[in-house]
Amino acid sequence: MVVSPQFLRDSTEMVRDQLSDVFDLIEVRGLVSGGFSVRGDWVCRFDLHDPLKMIAVVCGHLRLTTDGVAEPIHLAPGDVAILNQRTHMVLEGGRGDGPAAELPIGEADTFVRVDGADCSDADVIIGGHIDVNPIGRALLTAALPPVGHVRASAAEASNLHAILNRLLDEVTGSRVGAAFAIRQQGQLLLLEVLRAYIAQNDELPPGWLRLLTDERLRPAVQQMHDEPGKPWRLEELARAAAMSRTSFAERFRIVAGVPPLTYLNNWRMNLAQQALRDGDTRVGPLAFRLGYTSESAFSNAFKREVGMSPLRYRASVRDDLPVAAQSVPV
Repeated sequence: MVVSPQFLRDSTEMVRDQLSDVFDLIEVRGLVSGGFSVRGDWVCRFDLHDPLKMIAVVCGHLRLTTDGVAEPIHLAPGDVAILNQRTHMVLEGGRGDGPAAELPIGEADTFVRVDGADCSDADVIIGGHIDVNPIGRALLTAALPPVGHVRASAAEASNLHAILNRLLDEVTGSRVGAAFAIRQQGQLLLLEVLRAYIAQNDELPPGWLRLLTDERLRPAVQQMHDEPGKPWRLEELARAAAMSRTSFAERFRIVAGVPPLTYLNNWRMNLAQQALRDGDTRVGPLAFRLGYTSESAFSNAFKREVGMSPLRYRASVRDDLPVAAQSVPV
């Protein structure tokens, strides 16, 4: 069978979706930073410095306590928790019927077996964090609760166990290419966690995460993502969603938290920041590509939303200086 180049292009286009668009925009990565395996009653205390921390249970059970959450969260095998802008956490394992051994915090990028414990009779924990660019940090921290708990027992999380076992195998196996494999498995773990989190939450708060899961609005959102520079009218977007203008505008505002054209403008601003940060795109062509009639109109809109001119934003990011506003909510 001969496969034409056109078929390959069409097939690639078929797998595009809005969540992938956002992942590309915010340059999201799931990074594994270490872990441990331990028997008996134990406790480990951490100060958290990453805005988005991940804890995954490969085997056993643990109780997670963190600031801003009243009760301990119980994590079972295959469960993953994402801690959103928490300052500290306490992990506890075992039955709790004996004195708990205080575990020291290990070095980053290491996996520690306490007393030679393995998955057959121990609690096995892997930790990591979500690394995103400044745009993504604001978007994800706004979309997630203080602790997002994804249960592997749910049907939507059927792949979590397998990914965690492969990840543990790479972390502990010391095989050639392990660092690359760990990065790839970390990416897949994060994707499955976010997919399962979305599926397990029937009432996501208004925002981009809820919008990307709305089947009725998806065609209109896809058109805005495909052609952000087109001067979209509300009637056209409503037609794409097969809804009346009024129903579309009301549903979009309820789901996304903002009106459709505000979402479009915010998406354009985030694309503009990505282009200014990552390349040498000239402001004039960028303005026209994003649908602005002039460079000055774009610069004024950018300054109004981001807090500084496009050229100053580029200089600030490249010089690692503080940026007044690093993302626009979508």
